[in-house]
Amino acid sequence: MAMQRTTRTAILAAIGVCCSTGLAWASVPLYRIFCQATGLNGTTGRALRAPGAVDGKVTVAFDTNVAPGFKWNFKPENESETIDIGARDMAFFDATNTSNQTLTGTATFNVTPAQAGIYFKKIQCFCFTQQTLKPGESQRMPVIFFVDPAILKDPDARDIQTITLSYTFYPVDSAKTSS
Repeated sequence: MAMQRTTRTAILAAIGVCCSTGLAWASVPLYRIFCQATGLNGTTGRALRAPGAVDGKVTVAFDTNVAPGFKWNFKPENESETIDIGARDMAFFDATNTSNQTLTGTATFNVTPAQAGIYFKKIQCFCFTQQTLKPGESQRMPVIFFVDPAILKDPDARDIQTITLSYTFYPVDSAKTSS
């Protein structure tokens, strides 16, 4: 009888370890899905196409940053645009490698105010895609987006006049990506 308890405890412990490991492995993708669905922390959603313009406009401001020590210049072509809510729009960003070596970076993003994140939808974006630039090389990067008309029905978001889309480029460790 003591052997059965020990075996049962060992099996339950093994199941617990397996479940914990699986949850830890899946936590990042699950968190990303949760943030995209809820707009948590200004996370934007994805879409295949824009629904079409409705009666309403919003200004989208563009903010760019690079991690300390990462030798890129990164800036939007326009600091802001006033767009029709629901209409597809495109903005361009320019990145230049100012170092004397090839550098690879990847961008993260967020939207402020945070309650606008769920309504800001990206159709195409350079974020989370590794970008490699040779010394002195420049690249023009587009983002295609729209603001969901549902923002006009949300009492917490309908009065938002400016949404800021912010990107930060970070270096990618080339030793990890080359193998």
